[in-house]
Amino acid sequence: MAAPRRGLVNLAAAQEDWDEDFYLDMLSTPYEDDDTVAAGHIMLQNHRQLLYYLRLIEHEMPKLVAYRRPFVPPPDASLVVRSINYGGEEHPATAKRVVVAAVDSLPLKNADAIHRIKILSGPRWTPQPPADAGVSQLDEWKNGYIKISCEDFPEPAMNLKWASDTMDRLIEHANNPNHNLKDVPVDLRHVYAKARKAKKGEHARSRVHGRPTIQDFPREWIPKMRRKYFEEL
Repeated sequence: MAAPRRGLVNLAAAQEDWDEDFYLDMLSTPYEDDDTVAAGHIMLQNHRQLLYYLRLIEHEMPKLVAYRRPFVPPPDASLVVRSINYGGEEHPATAKRVVVAAVDSLPLKNADAIHRIKILSGPRWTPQPPADAGVSQLDEWKNGYIKISCEDFPEPAMNLKWASDTMDRLIEHANNPNHNLKDVPVDLRHVYAKARKAKKGEHARSRVHGRPTIQDFPREWIPKMRRKYFEEL
């Protein structure tokens, strides 16, 4: 690298001693091809910055090994988070976040806690997985699913935080034995209303999510020669 021009060393310290003659002398000094253009200085600055970070990687990053901790997987309480994207286009719905969790995967203490969380969730609890939740319909439903959505905040992370905190509060209140809800039945009116609105057959004769299948056919009514086939189903 070429040496800097005369008078530019210790610029901050010598600035007080500069006078008019110094400026005239500096401007009248001919260019002796001992410096580079502005683009060259920018390139050199980029190289300096790159070398600075390379030195950090070489000398400082190995020190982070002292803070290494073994990975401990979280408990089996998986949440399914659903988001909406319109291919990069701006839309109010892109900030919405939906959280779905199976009741069996939540850290509930006993059967009373499971019953309490169904009641506390209200219409957010359904015995079957929501169709748009990303949950396989082949999974065992058991105690149902809880779905919480939020689109009140401008940022997606804020909506997700609110939905996650609401799920945590539900679990906390469900595990509280002071809330005695044993005598309160689970409200299924929202389930029946949705089935009636869909009009797919489940609304008839109050057989919501209980439509008979071939598995419900009495085995003793099947002829012996065909009983083996049905046992394999």
